[in-house]
Amino acid sequence: MAIEQELKKSPIHKEFQNLLDQDFKDRKLKENEIIKATVTEITKNFIVVDCKAKMEGMIPIEEFKNDEELNKLKVGSQIEVYLERIESFKGEIIISREKARKMRAWKKMEKVFETQEEMTGYITGKVKGGFIATVEGLPCFMPSSQIDVRPLKKIDHLMNTPVKVIATRIDKNRGNVCVSRRAVLEKSKNAEIVEALKNIKEGDVVDNAIVKATTDWGIFLDINGIDALLHVSDLSHGRVKKPADLVTIGQKLKVKITKIDEKTNRVSASIKALTEDPYDNIEKKYKVGEFYQGEVTKIMDYGCFVKIEDGIEGLIHNSELDWTNRNIKPSKVLSVSQKIKFKIVNIDKDTKRISLSYKATLENPWDKIKNKVGESVEIKINNITDKAIFGELVETKLSGMLHYKEISYEENIENLKKFKKNEVLKVKIIEIKDDKIRFSKRALEKDPLDWFKENKKKVGSVITTRIHEVLKTGVKVSIDKEKKLIVTIKKADLAKDAADARPEVFSPGNALDAKITELDLKARRIKLSVKAAQIDEEKSLIAKFGEGATKSGATLKGIFEKAIGKKQKKEK
Repeated sequence: MAIEQELKKSPIHKEFQNLLDQDFKDRKLKENEIIKATVTEITKNFIVVDCKAKMEGMIPIEEFKNDEELNKLKVGSQIEVYLERIESFKGEIIISREKARKMRAWKKMEKVFETQEEMTGYITGKVKGGFIATVEGLPCFMPSSQIDVRPLKKIDHLMNTPVKVIATRIDKNRGNVCVSRRAVLEKSKNAEIVEALKNIKEGDVVDNAIVKATTDWGIFLDINGIDALLHVSDLSHGRVKKPADLVTIGQKLKVKITKIDEKTNRVSASIKALTEDPYDNIEKKYKVGEFYQGEVTKIMDYGCFVKIEDGIEGLIHNSELDWTNRNIKPSKVLSVSQKIKFKIVNIDKDTKRISLSYKATLENPWDKIKNKVGESVEIKINNITDKAIFGELVETKLSGMLHYKEISYEENIENLKKFKKNEVLKVKIIEIKDDKIRFSKRALEKDPLDWFKENKKKVGSVITTRIHEVLKTGVKVSIDKEKKLIVTIKKADLAKDAADARPEVFSPGNALDAKITELDLKARRIKLSVKAAQIDEEKSLIAKFGEGATKSGATLKGIFEKAIGKKQKKEK
């Protein structure tokens, strides 16, 4: 163990480890991809392969059953595997040959589908409406109409024999592939197609284009023996979700030939080109700020699409659905096929985008309250947070905030606990700004600070208070008789002499003269000091008795005793 630890500390070991790590880094293995692997061992249950990872991978022998390649495998053979995990929680590499075969088959299937290349398949069984054909290792569906150019009473001669097919529809998410032998047979007439191309040109209108196959991105047509593509963008000026929903196999369409590629014998067609673009004169038909009617065609998370007319759609964004909730779910307001009134907010002819507003057709609740600042209203509590109450106006459903400091003049956060959700409160609107409303409950009550105005008290005034509560750091005193105006006097301000400034010597209910040293009614800041009052009184006594007392040799104590004695006589 000690030797092993010493080796790990050695420069040679560290250099080797760095080189090893760099080697693995340079290999750039990526998960969820097909990689090449070399067979290093063949056992009874597993095929062991080197994937150029930190560990060798193992493939169950079952993935090679009924595979001729199994008999050809030997140490040193290279095979393709699917890399699921470079390193699992056990430190193992996770690979699969079966998934690699399927992924390779799907990639090839997608490629040949786009290019419409021919593939070799085997018709292995019959199902309702058609047949099952194995193509590139994938089970595919061949409709009965696509097995030949003409109806066949018997297909025994085609069963389990190689046949050429073309993929006509593919859906990887569902694992569905439709193939056609008929399309291959028709395509074999290449000479006829080349000849037929001489009889058409770009700009021609064809009345009898036959639908051969459909995909999510377009429709394959037969135009007088020529294959043509009708792309989804050329179907209509409006939005088309699935071309398959608009046509059926064998249906005849009227199209305009928009492009002919003589090298590939590919023809592009369009239905849209036969119709006038409704956006060409849209400014003449529709005006920004005006109201119109339409039908909801689609609901998304971010809003609703509305059909204004054939080929023209507009979007109602979530923010334009409701006055009181900018992030409302569209499905809670509108539904597909619903006919609604809307207002056009913006028209962008270049991008063919139209912005609509549904809430503009509704009464704006903000208009009802925009002049109600300072008025009393009722709110229903929707939510209570750590520092505020959020509620909606009973009358308009508009939401606002009641901060805990606006509950009472005490400004005690504990007051939030007194309220419950759905409770109705009477409050006053104190601010409306940027679609935000602030409420106040204490604004409905008399402000205790008005006492200072009513009694003409200001900074420098000495007032008589009553001790409300004794704290370790000072005392709380009540200024008014109703005990709504409570102020804390700090320990340092309780007396001129530190020995007398002990909170424990004071008792609730005792009178206490204090000087107002700070008074900011707007900021609601009040500061009282007994110490300052005592200093002022001392200065006053010295000013009154100090000069004579100095000449006669009287002490400050004697001055106070004399002053107090005169005061007591006056009181008697």
